[in-house]
Amino acid sequence: MPRVLIPVLATPPARPVGGSVRAFGGATMGTTWSVKAVLPATTELAALEAMIQRALDSVVAEMSPWEPLSDLSRYNRAAPGSWTALPAQTAAVLRRAIAIAQATNGAFDPTLGALTDLWGFGPRPFSGEPPLAADITTLRDAGGWRRLTLDGDALFQPGGLKLDLNGIAKGFGVDQAAAALDRAGVKSYLVEVGGELRGTGAKPDGQPWWVELERPPTANDAEHTVVALHNLAVATSGDYRRFFDHDGRRYAHTLDPATGAPVAHATVSVTVLAQDCMSADAWATALTVMPPDAALAFAAAHDLATLIVSRSASGLEERLSPALQAMLD
Repeated sequence: MPRVLIPVLATPPARPVGGSVRAFGGATMGTTWSVKAVLPATTELAALEAMIQRALDSVVAEMSPWEPLSDLSRYNRAAPGSWTALPAQTAAVLRRAIAIAQATNGAFDPTLGALTDLWGFGPRPFSGEPPLAADITTLRDAGGWRRLTLDGDALFQPGGLKLDLNGIAKGFGVDQAAAALDRAGVKSYLVEVGGELRGTGAKPDGQPWWVELERPPTANDAEHTVVALHNLAVATSGDYRRFFDHDGRRYAHTLDPATGAPVAHATVSVTVLAQDCMSADAWATALTVMPPDAALAFAAAHDLATLIVSRSASGLEERLSPALQAMLD
């Protein structure tokens, strides 16, 4: 039997009257998106799909480092001493990123763009080998979230600062897709973008949107965990998602801002449940940077519902934060 997580609710989600579960989706952010929603038979799926696609396209147009005309790329190219006017939603994402950077003492850092490129996880062509230590040090010292100055929606470029919002933007995209459904009057839905999800409401049979938490591919014998995703979002950061191997060592895409290099401790994956997916995404990234014991202590201190999977002498070990344990059925 799987491990079952149920959020504490003042009242259960109301069962939808009329309609059925309909599914649709598309492509975004180098991956796919999908929606399952309870809709009347008369709903024009094409119009709803287009609305969500526009919401996701706007995130890409503003925050993608792969788009040379994006607002993020425009800031990264800005002259030292200049100010860049950001779109409101990009500024909002950056404010949340700065808040989480401050809360985690820099474990989450939105200024790792140059290092991300250096390690081959950005848009720049990659040699396939780890970069030189001197190059890592130079770019690490040139970055740092404390160099960010955001005045309203205007961002100062002190020189050499390069944003990377990949640790938070996909979660924000999930939230934007959910907001589009809310505006369309949809009361019950499950949104997914590249494995990150947000759900609300119930299905016609009264069941919640049951979602299995992501597990590392090597965790075949681990206990499955499912969660009733009502007014909740979930994001997972794992060392198996993007990586390269060199001389018998794996280099995963999550960089430790303190070293400027990929995380090298025992954490395999971190899953976080939160009210919004933007926060779940960023917290999962930050906790992946921390060693497992420190991550668990931080999650406990900040009431974060977290599942940490790490390597041990006997194989993979799962640890649940108190907030997640409180959801066990």
